[in-house]
Amino acid sequence: MTLKIILFIVFLLPWLSLFFASKETIKKYMPVTIFTAFLMTIIFQIAYTYKWWTIHEYIVPWGYMNDVSFTYGLFSVGTFWIFVLTSHKFSTFIVTNFVMDALMSFIVLPLLRVAGISEYKNIAAWQYFLVIFSLSFVIYFYHTWQSKIFISDKD
Repeated sequence: MTLKIILFIVFLLPWLSLFFASKETIKKYMPVTIFTAFLMTIIFQIAYTYKWWTIHEYIVPWGYMNDVSFTYGLFSVGTFWIFVLTSHKFSTFIVTNFVMDALMSFIVLPLLRVAGISEYKNIAAWQYFLVIFSLSFVIYFYHTWQSKIFISDKD
């Protein structure tokens, strides 16, 4: 029961941080946030098919396939804030993602195994790192494209 509460917090708490963002900032970065959640959903479906990891604790009935707390909570909102803070410079964005993805792959996910939430099966930590780090390039270029077609309310 305690793990489910923690998972709910990991899902909901990051969204509360959006109260500190302006309406314009949310409008600018929400498309890449939604796109990232979509791509992570696909990655989780691939991971489920190939048994890259096993999810033991989850907050929705289909949580054994997709870690909702992570995909639609911490990861999505984390992506939002990384874009807000670093998208102005590609190298800063990539270094930030490298560090955050390394922390997730080599520190956080092994701790989730200890907590009994999830564990790697048919994928090594470095392989998972490569998957989510390569996602950084895809979403950055998506955001760059999206920014070119973005029309502000001031026009």
